Amino acid sequence: MRLIDENNEQLGVVTFPQACDRARASALDLVEMAATAAPPVCRIMDFGKFQYAEAKKQKEARKKQVHVKVKELKFHPNIKENDFQVKKGHAVEFLQKGCKVKLSMFFRGREMAHADLGMRVMERIVAELALCGSPETPLRRMGPSIITFMAPGAKNKQ
Repeated sequence: MRLIDENNEQLGVVTFPQACDRARASALDLVEMAATAAPPVCRIMDFGKFQYAEAKKQKEARKKQVHVKVKELKFHPNIKENDFQVKKGHAVEFLQKGCKVKLSMFFRGREMAHADLGMRVMERIVAELALCGSPETPLRRMGPSIITFMAPGAKNKQ
């Protein structure tokens, strides 16, 4: 096996008993780093310290991840103006906080016959939210609903 010491210096190709003796002499562990290599690569190191350092790196990486929240707003085709403005205000607030917004239009019973009214309401909300967000997906009709997603940040139209 190819052996690397605690100072990252290559000691060359040695036998397994020789590598074990070197590790015991330095009071450290013998760790196999690349088993599929020919010959396999082993390193003399403090394995507990190595595991601790790796765990800290992973924890730091998780801290820096961005978690995107999706907020959903539900509409109906016969929504009144005040309700529309309140929901629009919530959508603006969510987009300014950096959340994605799922806009859903639901049809109940006879409302299914007036899908064009629902589509107009959805087009209106998307147009009014264009200042603080951009549509991520086009308006899609899925069964008894119309759905779209808005992402924070408006696209510049210059």
